Amino acid sequence: MFKPAHELVLEARKSVNEYSPAAIHDQLTGAPDTLLIDVREPDEYRQGHLPGSFNIPRGMLEFRISNEPQLQDLSRPIVVYCKTSGRAALSVVAMQTMGFSNVLSLAGGFDAWVAEQRPIAKPREMSFE
Repeated sequence: MFKPAHELVLEARKSVNEYSPAAIHDQLTGAPDTLLIDVREPDEYRQGHLPGSFNIPRGMLEFRISNEPQLQDLSRPIVVYCKTSGRAALSVVAMQTMGFSNVLSLAGGFDAWVAEQRPIAKPREMSFE
């Protein structure tokens, strides 16, 4: 039986801890060792992202984690986000399956963060002049 992506996201959200932008801000402030992962595509990340986040696109998440030992601390607090929180929910479920025990999702994603006028970072544009 075919399950559309929307259904997969709804199922994933049942086992994911989603927190408001304010709660995530508090988490990042109170636990500076929290790893912040942006699972959007690189072009989305370049347009703006949460300060201090690492870009690991959803399609590469499990592979990057598997290949980078510094990402394999199963108890480290981790916050995952995407544009609106669908890809983040799927990512959190994948990470839980991999054995991670302290993974949170930003409710509403990057869009909710921006809507609350929280700080964002953008890579510096390269100048060829």
